[in-house]
Amino acid sequence: MPRPAVSLVLPIYNEEPVIPELSKRLTELLARLDVETEVVFVNDGSRDRSFEMLRELAHSIPQYRVLSFSRNFGHQAAITAGVDYATGEAVVVMDADLQDPPEVVLEMIERWKEGFDVVYAKRRSRQGESFFKLITAKIFYRVFAAMVPIEVPLDTGDFRLMSRRVVRELRGLREAHRFVRGMVSWIGFKQTAVYYDRPARFAGETSYPLTKMIRFAIDGITSFSVTPLRLSTYIGFGMGLFGLAVAVWALVSKLVFHDTVQGWTAVVVLLSIVSAVQFLMIGIVGEYVGRVYEQVKQRPIYIVADTVNAELGDERNERGNR
Repeated sequence: MPRPAVSLVLPIYNEEPVIPELSKRLTELLARLDVETEVVFVNDGSRDRSFEMLRELAHSIPQYRVLSFSRNFGHQAAITAGVDYATGEAVVVMDADLQDPPEVVLEMIERWKEGFDVVYAKRRSRQGESFFKLITAKIFYRVFAAMVPIEVPLDTGDFRLMSRRVVRELRGLREAHRFVRGMVSWIGFKQTAVYYDRPARFAGETSYPLTKMIRFAIDGITSFSVTPLRLSTYIGFGMGLFGLAVAVWALVSKLVFHDTVQGWTAVVVLLSIVSAVQFLMIGIVGEYVGRVYEQVKQRPIYIVADTVNAELGDERNERGNR
């Protein structure tokens, strides 16, 4: 079977209300593309009828391939599986909730044909999202950019096209805690942007609540930067200097001015602050140690329980669902 020119990878998690419209939009896109295309759906342990609906569609639409995990492994693991199984010369990762408009893929492919290895979609605007999510996302991307030693485009998600040679390198990065958009930036090669207006979700609810967003942000920073560890060193050094100054002040007050050092309340407050800083620094170190612990176990990133029209990508590592 000849290799398709383009593979579309779509993670799926409880998207039953969206799938009919998604399939309609994808069918329209496939009709407009002038290259052979496959669509790889990755069911990330959905609890609704998402997998059953995708399986039925795959039986009638030969370009559809479906992978289904044994349980929910997370959005980044689903992207990884889709990239592992995709066989196209170019691989496009996009969300299934139609916030990543399929029509933008046409412009991505044009830029790929011009010689770019990575074409990422950059948001001009974001509809249907709360002010809190917009402002926290804006802050995160800028803090992340300031902390990591690589250039990661601002205001972008995982919606992007990658050439075959980028996909080969990405498949070789088997980190347990994954931040795919950062990994693609780290790989390098020739990259460019296309701009689009991000619509609201077509239906359903987001699968990324605040707790998952915070965990995702921590994974992104700790995967690419040791700045938090250095920050703990700087804070510890600063607190040490502050403590030394307080000790000198207490000795001078007692020995030179013969004053009784007052301020037990201040001492208690200072001890509380110092203890809080210590626990914070221990927590930061613990985040990094925990990631080392997860990595050395070398467990699979995901486990595929079922497939429809899908075979293992010919360049994927053969040591199991890693």
